This record gives sequence, structure tokens and C-alpha cells, in this order.
Amino acid sequence: MSRIRIVHRTGFSYEQPATASYNEARMLPHSGGEQFVLHAGLDIRPGATQHSYLDYWGTRVSTFEVLTPHRELSVTATSLVEVRPAPRRGLELDWDEVAAASGSTVALVECSTQTKATAPPRELAALAAEIKAEGAPVGETALEVARAVGSAMEYMRGVTGVHSTAVEAWAERKGVCQDIAHLTIGALRSIGIPTRYVSGYLHPDPSAAVGQTVIGESHAWVEWFAGDWRGYDPTNLAEVGDLHVLVGRGRDYSDVSPLRGVYAGPGVSELFVSVEITREA
Repeated sequence: MSRIRIVHRTGFSYEQPATASYNEARMLPHSGGEQFVLHAGLDIRPGATQHSYLDYWGTRVSTFEVLTPHRELSVTATSLVEVRPAPRRGLELDWDEVAAASGSTVALVECSTQTKATAPPRELAALAAEIKAEGAPVGETALEVARAVGSAMEYMRGVTGVHSTAVEAWAERKGVCQDIAHLTIGALRSIGIPTRYVSGYLHPDPSAAVGQTVIGESHAWVEWFAGDWRGYDPTNLAEVGDLHVLVGRGRDYSDVSPLRGVYAGPGVSELFVSVEITREA
């Protein structure tokens, strides 16, 4: 078990004062399953009244508006979370059973349907189909596809943006965790495996001492359905463990972006982000 503290600060600076802004944040960790939130809160500057709710995917959303002129909007999420190792997986469905389950609920249908961000290039869909044709069970096939995607991509910042698609990232064979997650999701959905996008954090240095604060960032991985949901981190070619902190789930990044909103005022805005992660136990 790990106990992890996360301080995630993000927001917008405005070229000219914004007269008002309307925002929603998905920055507070999920509590449930193998993850227990001991403390989580948002500090918003300028001060604003918050309203919270759980969205369709079970992600905690905080909405707020700032109705006074401001040159900067700053949102700081501070969380303390206990994460336990995942239990052994239960009985796995076969391919026919997964196909039947994929149409049994709206959520599984949506996790089986491609979005603009996840639609895979033909080459990747063909690769996934080849792996499926080898005849392995659903879970083993999904793991092999995820490893193939992660192995084919080079992690590199600055090549893609938050609106980049799987097709664009695959053309470069470079991207960040968001791109690699989108590619994995697209490949798995193309062979009939319901898959969802997961956002959160990953402690970047397992060797860091307890109490040592390290610079981190938001992270993304995937979960696929084969009777139970199983998480995997294709960026790091690793199982999801007790150094991963889950915030939200969705069809793709657009369902879980940490902060988004609109503002009234002249000029342009610039996003800033910083994440500090500390393992406390």
C-alpha cells in the first residue's frame, strides 16, 4: 500500500483582465475500489463558490464561476490518497461473451465506440486484428495489443497537443501518455474489446524516499473489459499499481480534462500547470 500526497496547481493567465469566467475542474481523486481518499480539496483564486457532482463516468466535478475582473485564475487541488495493490482478477469472459456484454449497457456501448480522438489508423487496426487472430483469450490479447502500441511509440513532449488524434500521433510515432492511451483504446475497440480512458497521476520515482517531494504531471492509462475491468499503463509498459492515483474515466481525454472553461474579456489566455507528488507511506 502507498499513501500519496498530490498538489496539482493549474489555471489561466489572461493577456487582458477577464471580466468573468465559468469553469469546471476534474482534479480530485476517485474514492473507491483499491483507492481511498483521506483528504481532497480545491483552492480557487480569486475566491469562488464551488458546486460538486459526480458525472456520468463517476468522476468528481467541481464547477465555479468568477464574476469579478481577474488577470489570473488559479486552481490548486491538494489530495492525500491511499492506494492498495489490485486484487487478483476474477473469471474472464470469452470472445463471444465479451461481444454480447458490449451491447448490454449504454456505458459498455460507449466504451466500444470510437471517438474522433481514438479512431485508429488502418495500420494499427490491422496489427490489432493480427494479434487477435493468434487465438489467445481476451485478456491476453488486450495485454499484447497494449504492449505493441506502447513499444511502437516514443514518448516525446511537444510533438502533439491536447486535441491531437490517434491517427496524428501514430503518423509521428511520437507523443505523450494521452496519445498512447488514445492509440491503445482505438486498437482494442477495433477488435471488439470495450476500453476506457483513465486520467490521474503516477509517482514518477519509485526510489524516492518517503517524504521526498518530486515533480510530477498528470498521467493517462487505459482499462479494458473482459468480465472485470483491468487497468494497464501502455506508456510505461506496466501494470497499474499502488503508485497510480486515479482521478477520472471516460471515452477519451475530452471527458476528463483537468480544467476547462470559458471567459469574457479581450486578448488571449495561457494555461499553466505544476504537479508535486510525495509518497508519505
